[in-house]
Amino acid sequence: MSFADLGLSDELLQAVSAKGYDTPTPIQAQAIPQVLMMRDLIAIAQTGTGKTASFVLPMIDILAHGRRRALMPRSLILEPTRELAAQVAEEFALYGVNHDLKMALLIGGVQMGDQVKALSDGVDVLIATPGRLMDLFERGKILLTGCDLLVIDEADRMLDMGFIPDIETICSKLPATRQTLLFSATMPPPIKKLADKFLSNPKYIEVARPASNNTNIAQHKVKVDSRKKRDVLRHLLRTDNVSTAIIFCNRKTTVRELNKSLRSHGFASGEIHGDMDQSSRIAELDRFKAGEINILVASDVAARGLDIKGVSHVFNFDTPWHPDDYVHRIGRTGRAGASGRAFTLVGKEDAEAIENVEKLTGGKIPVYEIGGEAADDAEAAPVREDKPKRERKPREARAEREPREAREPRAEREPRPEREPRAEREPRAEREERAPRDPRPAREPRDDHKSSRTRERQEDRQPDDGWNGPVPEFLAVSAL
Repeated sequence: MSFADLGLSDELLQAVSAKGYDTPTPIQAQAIPQVLMMRDLIAIAQTGTGKTASFVLPMIDILAHGRRRALMPRSLILEPTRELAAQVAEEFALYGVNHDLKMALLIGGVQMGDQVKALSDGVDVLIATPGRLMDLFERGKILLTGCDLLVIDEADRMLDMGFIPDIETICSKLPATRQTLLFSATMPPPIKKLADKFLSNPKYIEVARPASNNTNIAQHKVKVDSRKKRDVLRHLLRTDNVSTAIIFCNRKTTVRELNKSLRSHGFASGEIHGDMDQSSRIAELDRFKAGEINILVASDVAARGLDIKGVSHVFNFDTPWHPDDYVHRIGRTGRAGASGRAFTLVGKEDAEAIENVEKLTGGKIPVYEIGGEAADDAEAAPVREDKPKRERKPREARAEREPREAREPRAEREPRPEREPRAEREPRAEREERAPRDPRPAREPRDDHKSSRTRERQEDRQPDDGWNGPVPEFLAVSAL
């Protein structure tokens, strides 16, 4: 079967042949005729099978008839990530070269002004991420009432990223009579519920078992101590005939640290993750495609939609938390019938995650051995070798250095007199001077006769040796 058998226009066939394609993939052969018949469609296919062209090609022919209006796109394609949206835009530009169609790209991380201007001029195809589309819709910059064709691409990834409520809101704003195409690599229950709600009598196409992986990819897992993952990764990069590779990590911080480590060891590597602005991400991807770097360290933001030819290896530095992501990660290699290799570094903390992956893919991933020994045995010894280096005992040397007599400069610490800005507080001295001015002595002269009596008694007491009071009168009387 050729593309000419699918009912595409001559102009479109010229663009396809100019790109070097003449035979459609299974998903393209089944989906394109259904889309041209204006039917709703659910297509389940693994990544790398040509899903993008299966809806881009028929959409170009459908949109060739009709006219565009300001702020009212004629068709809408929803993508989960900026990279996927940009890739679909490139496909439209390549295949639509012989058609007068206008396209707009609505993604975050770039200024909104140019996007709003493109919408005000009128577009035939609007390619958007849900977040930016909802933002412009709430600002009143876009109307969805004229959109007759909706494509929800990578629906399962939309679910993982929490976009399903936004998609439901967007679908409720579109015309009730429209054509809806849903593409996904897996069909979890929430996606099936979404399809039942918004698709009308859809044609169901499945060219691969849900969550299956590409048979052209040789998969391996490497059991390794978590502290030795970087060593094992560098060993594989040097010894496994790696031409270009993508290394996936679960965390953005791990992406940054691993890229820095690889560059310090002489590898030509770059990084891409969600904290980077759009221009930086595009620049890094362009460097990778141009061959300026041959290793790209990425978070899962790049797991979907990176269609880069010639990627020979994929490394999972961390086992993905979601088993579906494993299929999409390794799908960056072995594309369009080519062969590829995928390695997953499995530490103790990854045991449950790799079990879930093997349960989803329906088979055990073979263990890769390094140097004739299992990877876990090969990497256990270096961990023990490192221990003596850490057991240098500087504390004992400190104990010898600590004769406390040597610390006697503590006596020098007594510049306490210098600390006496208390002299500035000498109102205390003033208080002491004020003390004799207490009102109590001023009251004493009020009773002069009492004070004189007291003095007389004290004078009388002084010649008496044992008596402590006034002398009674009877003692003055003689018994003779």
